[in-house]
Amino acid sequence: MGESVVVIGNFDGVHPGHAEVLRRAREVGGDLPLVVLTFWPHPASVVRPGSGPRMLTRLDERVALLRAAGADEVRVVDFTPDFAQQSPAEFVEAHLVPLRPAHVVVGENFRFGHRAAGTVETLTELAGGRFAVVGLPLVHVGDEETCSSAVRAALDAGDIRHAATLLGRPFRFTGVVCHGDHRGRELGYPTANLPVPDELACPADGVYAGRVTRLDGRDAHGAALASGVEPAAWPAAISVGSNPTFDGVERRVESYVLGRTDLELYDARIAVDFVDRIRGQVKFSSVEQLITQMDDDVRRARAALA
Repeated sequence: MGESVVVIGNFDGVHPGHAEVLRRAREVGGDLPLVVLTFWPHPASVVRPGSGPRMLTRLDERVALLRAAGADEVRVVDFTPDFAQQSPAEFVEAHLVPLRPAHVVVGENFRFGHRAAGTVETLTELAGGRFAVVGLPLVHVGDEETCSSAVRAALDAGDIRHAATLLGRPFRFTGVVCHGDHRGRELGYPTANLPVPDELACPADGVYAGRVTRLDGRDAHGAALASGVEPAAWPAAISVGSNPTFDGVERRVESYVLGRTDLELYDARIAVDFVDRIRGQVKFSSVEQLITQMDDDVRRARAALA
């Protein structure tokens, strides 16, 4: 391949700080192809099994977001125990030099190589004049650094408005709709249910207003959309949690599309975009109390999305 400008990082969530790194790389590299080098799974989950952070996006979503942010190519490095043992010099020779970088752009806190021994200064030394290294300061939103950890903290607190500010977009949770307990339909509020894998981030248990979008190119009833037609983003009331009123144990994202009981979404891949928090999770003493609260949740979700 010809020369390129290379950006390196985890890029979990692809927030505005990450987008700024890509923008600056494009600025530095001019017409050179912009190649992003990222890692999967998260290094911490390999170096310290069980301690890795919950990811803000799936890998395919990260790649799509990076391309939308300006990447011409995304190279995914499989972060294995063997890879974790590579020295900084081995990393440069095996993964950077073959890309023929004229410039390598990273965040100023970039670390690489065995035991994260490599820094921006190390990378500059190892470049040996073969490519230029640019270390960029972190982007701030107000007085807060824009970082994936801050987004996770906001989600854990149920503060999805702040998470959206840090991400530059509403937080999105995706998955394939599965069969639940069918109680929602019996109560007059049929829901599209997504399991919450342990490795993915999700807002704190509670009820939210948001939107649901089908991602498989089909409409509400499973018919293929015409070429060029964008899928609808349906307003929804969204419950996150284990359904404690019925002593549930599996954590799920359950979305009721407002005013719709005709949707056919089983086995469809959907996206749930969180817009506002309505309340925390509550265990009700009766089904009647639950229905009364659900009526109010739907009213408040409509108001939040109006």
